[in-house]
Amino acid sequence: MPSPLRTRRRRLTWIAASGGVAAVVAAVVALGGGGDSASPDRPAATASAPAAETTPDEQQKSLLALARRKEGDPLALGRADAPVVLIAYEDFQCPFCGKFARETKPELVRKYVDKGVLRIEWRNFPVFGAESEQAARAAWAAGQQGRFWQFHDVAYAKERARNQGEFSSSRLRDMARKAGVADLGRFEADRKSRAADTAVRKDQEEGYALGVSSTPAFLVNATPVLGAQPLGTFGAAIEKAAKEARR
Repeated sequence: MPSPLRTRRRRLTWIAASGGVAAVVAAVVALGGGGDSASPDRPAATASAPAAETTPDEQQKSLLALARRKEGDPLALGRADAPVVLIAYEDFQCPFCGKFARETKPELVRKYVDKGVLRIEWRNFPVFGAESEQAARAAWAAGQQGRFWQFHDVAYAKERARNQGEFSSSRLRDMARKAGVADLGRFEADRKSRAADTAVRKDQEEGYALGVSSTPAFLVNATPVLGAQPLGTFGAAIEKAAKEARR
């Protein structure tokens, strides 16, 4: 039986911002042009991709089903039963992801996560080379000791040069130490493990099945949001989704 990810319709409506005002932009589900360049080893979807035979309601249900809502998930913030889930497909070498992490995520946590309205679920989506892959596995490994979000904040604390050694093994270990990872020996073993590779690949394949090819990309329940948009764009999408969830 085909996976629901593979049968869903290949076009979505992405929310973008122009001149500070949110606008709805029709786009193929490939995020090239939103945040950063597409993955070099996975082509973006094209406009000729056929739409699968699904209704809008079926598509919405498929998108909502992507939220894992797992209690104790170290790569998630907020209540598992929050009415709105924001799924974030991000790369630690993406400057727009860093902008979102430093400027927008803290406000979303304060305004929505802390009030039980929003849950944020991270997906590792490394698209910018070997150091992106290394950082993704390291972040997952930090999460195995309950320090994913602390590692996330250290990694995104400043903009870093891409594939210039910022995410070398020694620097990843330093980041883990700063993030409060207690057992650095376990951290090293975990980040090099098959389990880390499997977890990162699972996140990537989920994104690729949606047509994601650039970062950051988000789903707010069933509403896709492209790029590091202003806080107001995310707020509007979250409040709309929360209202719909109460119906």
